[in-house]
Amino acid sequence: MIVKVCGMREPENIRAVERVGADWMGFILWSRSPRRLELVPDYLPSCRRVGVFVNPDDEELLRWHEALGLDFIQLHGDETAERCRHIHDLLGLPVIKAVSVSGPGDLDRAERFHSADGVAYLLFDTKSPVRGGSGHQFDWDVLRLYRGELPFLLSGGIGRDDARHVCSFRHPRFAGVDVNSRFETAPGLKDLESLESFIHHIRRYEQNQQDIC
Repeated sequence: MIVKVCGMREPENIRAVERVGADWMGFILWSRSPRRLELVPDYLPSCRRVGVFVNPDDEELLRWHEALGLDFIQLHGDETAERCRHIHDLLGLPVIKAVSVSGPGDLDRAERFHSADGVAYLLFDTKSPVRGGSGHQFDWDVLRLYRGELPFLLSGGIGRDDARHVCSFRHPRFAGVDVNSRFETAPGLKDLESLESFIHHIRRYEQNQQDIC
């Protein structure tokens, strides 16, 4: 299971989060986010680096890709399937497209990205009147209606106490989780004890499943 830790910014915190086992790290590059990255950190992790954007232009994408050595582009705006395809062709990177969810009807929006070349993952997040996440969970049971072929990440209000819930969630396209504000002591600064406990629980569950098999 992929554990993506988003909203990273501080060099020593990045280094520490890498040590506790994050698979991917997200760097928020949207100017209106309280976790936005304004300068390249003095330390960048060896794990997968994800640039998180909202309706970016090509110049912005190229600049941050070069500066951060990105592995994925995550899009939280109004990007169409055609725009996702263009970004993939422009950068040669796989795209993660966020889809806000509050009920079954929102899953219809995900279908438009199924045939978009370059979209590698969907990210299902909680629908909110503002961009950038609400810190609240949606009802994951609604995803039983998702029949798409694209794998997805779960996001929105996942915290330390949700490890058991995450491990019990079942869907053939479930690939991992995206965590952020529920593990913070301040915007952009992750609490290592809570994060390490969460990741440890996930890895222990995975190991137990392998032993059973």
